[in-house]
Amino acid sequence: MTTRPGMRATLAVTAGAVLVASIGLTAALGQSGDARIDGDPTAEFHFARLVYNNARAGRWGRGWRTDYADAEFHLMQGINRLTRVDGADVDWSGGGGRLITLNDDRIFDYPWLYAVEVGQWYLNDQEAALLREYLERGGFLMVDDFWGEYEWSIFTESMLRVFPDRPIVNLPEDHELLHVLYDLDQRTQIPGRGGQRRNLTPHWRGIFDDDGQLMVAINFNMDMGDAWEHADDPWYPEPMTALAYRFAVNYLIYSMTH
Repeated sequence: MTTRPGMRATLAVTAGAVLVASIGLTAALGQSGDARIDGDPTAEFHFARLVYNNARAGRWGRGWRTDYADAEFHLMQGINRLTRVDGADVDWSGGGGRLITLNDDRIFDYPWLYAVEVGQWYLNDQEAALLREYLERGGFLMVDDFWGEYEWSIFTESMLRVFPDRPIVNLPEDHELLHVLYDLDQRTQIPGRGGQRRNLTPHWRGIFDDDGQLMVAINFNMDMGDAWEHADDPWYPEPMTALAYRFAVNYLIYSMTH
């Protein structure tokens, strides 16, 4: 096939973009891989973060990487201090945590999965099918840090590929998730580093299986990841970090006992 000069330039730019994206993902997953995504489980619990592609309407360049790996580093210290769960420590570079893609059956080794900024994620049909299988086999997904109706619509567009027939409902005040260890009746917005966002009401929502067990915990209009990430920053309000830690511990205990 004869390639015109303009086409060659276009193909070169496209190939370069793919190469840059691949290099960026490889760097994020780690050079050896064994510390993050390729290693077998070494503890009862690992902080497992979902790696996803951005929706075209999302804010390019952040997505799943947000708060990585400071959020993991601080939260795992709290989990190991506050619970008897055998949790894998995470270092400053993310070693000890796991980065999980939705094309790998090793997802089933990790019962708890965290996805951040899902107001800009995109799951294709194959990824949605694997996530659905993971959740129906007992996995637990926590989503966090997305805001407003526009980001909600992007989140639900992909979530409908996972569960086209399961409704998203508000968690009632007496749901076990909110009381399994800590009694959490403080329905306040856990802020990001920019502070409280006005005119946005926080919501704790979920998707349940046929037996009434929560499979997907949805933190909407709040940012628990920032509360974990900035746990040692004096300017971030300590009561909000403490609250975000208690929510995370409840999510973890619930996911490992149901």
